[in-house]
Amino acid sequence: MSRKIVILLASIALLAIIAACAPLPAAPAPAPAEPAAVDDDGPVSVFGAYATAIEEPWDGVIHAALNAAQEAGQIEYSYTDDIGYAGDMERILREVAEENESDVIFGDAFGNEEAVRRVAADYPEIAFVFGSGGGPANPNFSVFDNWIHEPAYLSGMLAGGISDSGVIGVVGGLPVPEVNRIVNAFIAGAESVNPNVDVKTTFINSWFDPAAAKEAALAQIDAGADVLFAERFGVIGAAADNGFCAFGNMSDQKELAPDYVVSGPVWHMEPTVQYIVSQVAGGTYTAQDLKDFSMVAKGGASLAPINTDVKCNLTDELVQMVQDKEQEIVSGLFRVDITESQPPASSGRQ
Repeated sequence: MSRKIVILLASIALLAIIAACAPLPAAPAPAPAEPAAVDDDGPVSVFGAYATAIEEPWDGVIHAALNAAQEAGQIEYSYTDDIGYAGDMERILREVAEENESDVIFGDAFGNEEAVRRVAADYPEIAFVFGSGGGPANPNFSVFDNWIHEPAYLSGMLAGGISDSGVIGVVGGLPVPEVNRIVNAFIAGAESVNPNVDVKTTFINSWFDPAAAKEAALAQIDAGADVLFAERFGVIGAAADNGFCAFGNMSDQKELAPDYVVSGPVWHMEPTVQYIVSQVAGGTYTAQDLKDFSMVAKGGASLAPINTDVKCNLTDELVQMVQDKEQEIVSGLFRVDITESQPPASSGRQ
């Protein structure tokens, strides 16, 4: 083979190697992602089944969160309230399960616990999400509760600091764990500011009886209370009528008596609702305990804005003390004890 041919073949081989190593032409840039398409099945269908009237703050908080989700176009929402505890809950739930084709049923179990769980077991394709003192049940029964003991403690601090008589009244529904832990945290907060405070607690043995709650509040005023904690609806009016300050519960209740409502623990159901709606819409729903979504850490609880215009002895120093403690709770530096035993009728610290 001649020298020229060898050089030519070598040149061809070298060019082939260079070509093989050269980068490929850039691929066309992908088109911008299109917005996610709306589910062909439409918004998640949700039904609310409430044992009490939605004016009662506990069920009212759930109702408000579901209304907000409906206004955002995430769900289609309908409800029945004031069902009571005489057996109607099971009948209504079965009718809803058969006729409404709901994806989710929210509500409060407690006094209807066994009936609600029976229905859930018979309709495993529906997500049942109920306030309950029990645990979840596979495959479809999830539970939640209001874990607002942390802002209840802060409310107690405020109450202990503004009371002139050193006597504070608390009117609760029934002495069940979820109420007890709120009241006990409130008492602990009051005692942290005034170790000699006497917190008097009365249970009306009803979830919604404003007249009985007001009567109990008036009795506490007669016993020397000059600050009241309205764990149940109906107490704030009694306080305001007598010129005393009060604390709401579950929601910001300042509008009930703007001159006298100082603050109160607030429960936010939005984190729970958003989580469940996303789970159901994505086909990943499973039965679980949703406790964490009602805690301060996930935005499920807070202290209502402190009303500095109230007609009681609320000092800047006290407000700052409470705000500092609130930050300690948020940052995890301070933990409010969970005590679910029944609080005493009188803390007897005077």
